[in-house]
Amino acid sequence: MIPVFLLTFVAGSAAATTYMVDATHSQIHFSVNHLMFFKVRGTFNEFSGSVDVDPVAKTLTAAAATINTATVNTRDEKRDEHLRSDDFFDVANHPTISFTSKTVSGAGDNIRVVGDITIRGVTKEITLNGSFVGAMTDHMGNERAGFVATGEVNRKDFGLNWNRALETGGVVVGDTVEIGLEIAAVKQ
Repeated sequence: MIPVFLLTFVAGSAAATTYMVDATHSQIHFSVNHLMFFKVRGTFNEFSGSVDVDPVAKTLTAAAATINTATVNTRDEKRDEHLRSDDFFDVANHPTISFTSKTVSGAGDNIRVVGDITIRGVTKEITLNGSFVGAMTDHMGNERAGFVATGEVNRKDFGLNWNRALETGGVVVGDTVEIGLEIAAVKQ
């Protein structure tokens, strides 16, 4: 299972302002097939980042974030410990996941980010498709912006090859990992 996200999106806009990711109101999540057709879903409990936002154009122009791989949470401690082991994230040697964009295009409900993601020291290209979900001033006077995005990776591309064959055919863990972001950010 490979959740992803160290966000770094890059594009140009003079109207962009830096917003810090509000991890309390944001989520990085993933799902992968288990036993061929059931889904295992999980999140990361610790991450941080910043996003350059152009609220008028309803887009982002840059972002950066770090995910702490040791905080993987699938609601099953035994499975989470296995994910932290060298069979999967190898958190002792690879404590974070990183992402750096190469291109950002679109706005509103049609934002596309192509970039490089690094998991376990292996870097591969990924495409994230997303939306600018809004900008507003909250009840405490903070300017906020929100984004959602999805993508997928093949876990084997990053050396996460562990699996076990099932007696009935197939394997325990699927190769394709679906990822998702729900990001709330506060203007600095």
